Formats: sequence, C-alpha cells, structure tokens
Amino acid sequence: MPSHVTQHYTQPIKPAVTLVLAGHDPSGGAGIHADIESIRAMGGYAATVITATTSQDTVNVQAIHPVSSNDLITQARMILDDLPVAAIKIGLLGSINNIEAIHTLLRDYRDLPVILDPILRAGGGSNLSNQEMIDAIKTLLLPYVTLLTPNTNELRQLSPEADSIGAGCQQLIERGCQYVIATGTHAATEDVINTLFSAHGELQRKHWPRLLGEYHGSGCTFASATAALLAQGADICNAVEMAQQFTWNSLKHAYQLGKGQYLPNRFFWSTPS
Repeated sequence: MPSHVTQHYTQPIKPAVTLVLAGHDPSGGAGIHADIESIRAMGGYAATVITATTSQDTVNVQAIHPVSSNDLITQARMILDDLPVAAIKIGLLGSINNIEAIHTLLRDYRDLPVILDPILRAGGGSNLSNQEMIDAIKTLLLPYVTLLTPNTNELRQLSPEADSIGAGCQQLIERGCQYVIATGTHAATEDVINTLFSAHGELQRKHWPRLLGEYHGSGCTFASATAALLAQGADICNAVEMAQQFTWNSLKHAYQLGKGQYLPNRFFWSTPS
C-alpha cells in the first residue's frame, strides 16, 4: 500500500457479528442468502453455517438435504471460538440430528441472544418439519431462545391446543423462550399485524399495510434483521420495530424475477427508481 494511503488509513469500526445457522435457498430469496443481506443491511456482519441444502425455486420447495450434524457443530464452534459473535440466528433446521447438535451448542453459549425463526412449512405449501422435529424444537431449543418469530400458521403448529394468538405465544414462553412475536402475514386481516409478547403479556403491536402478492423470504428477512440489531445492543422492542420497518420496505420494493413469489429487495434505498 502506498505510504500516502497508509498515513491516512484508520481502522474501520468493527461490525457486530451474528452467527447464522440456516438452509441454503438457490433462488436467493430466503435462507442463508436472505440472512446475509439483511444482517449487512442492518450494519452487521454475518458468519454462516448451512444446516441444509434445498431444491427450491420461487414457487415451492421440492427437497431438503440436511448437512451432517457433526459438520454443523464443528463449523459453528470454530466460528464461536474465533469471532466475537454477539447473537445467534437460527432458521431451517433440516433434521432432528441438527436440532440436537444445536441444543448442545446453545447450552454452552447461554449469554448470547438467540433468534429462532421456526421454518415449518414452505411458502408453496411443502412441509419442512415433521412432528418429531416440532416436539424437539419445543423441548430442546425453546429454553435457550431469546426471541421466537412464528407466523400465525407456525404458531398453530407449535401450540395447536391454544385458542388465540396470545394464548399460543404464552404457551411457548412457558416452554422457556423469553419473547415471541407472532407475525400476521398469513392471517386474514386487512393490515399485517405483528404482536410481541413476553411473560408479562403483550408488549407491542404494530400494523403494516398489507402488500399485494406473495413474498419469498419475508420471515428470514425479519428474523435476521432483528438478530443484527440485537447484536448491536438494541433493546427488544426497538429491534423488532426497526426490523419490521426494514422488512416491509424490502417487500414493498421486491422483484418478481421468477414464476412464483416476489423476491425481497433488501437494499431498496440504493435501487434506481
């Protein structure tokens, strides 16, 4: 590097690191790709471990191919030993073995905020988790989760006996997670209503104009943006509100590049109109 450059070079501020454990979506709309873009857009840094590869497009998921749980845990521990990880975001799990491996990981890192996006069904309708995996999520993972981000369909799968959104969220909080935000993209309401709950009841309710069309990766976008903000020290209410605003704008400026759902534009502010 030339001397006149080194004299004026200053070390940039280091971004907060979020470790992401999630699947790979070759369309780029959801999964690891969505997580990296969202975390970077929030000013953070994403370190990633792929839990599964998938055969999918913007229409639906055809197949899931889980990675080895040994590879998953080895990669995650290497990152945690090397980088200053400030939050963990979990998406598609892939297999019961992966859930068990992540459980052992979370036991050793109890001080880190953990954001779990319980991806149980694809936007096109394919099941991505079986009942054994759902039970394992509730038993093995929820006690270590800071924020759970189910949509209303996922909430019903996780708490089928609950008779309301609030009751379902409280049941999951009783399982050990600190907060649950039920997102309303799949609900039959005029606006999208997202409601944040803690053990003390409802903390926050936000209404967003419902956009036309269907979107691929909105849940990943919201969960990973929230994780990035929590990693930077934001409190839970501010983090989920800012992440909702970011997600809504990403969907408002989405592209329809394929034959199915729209793909979020997570760098909407830099896209020429």
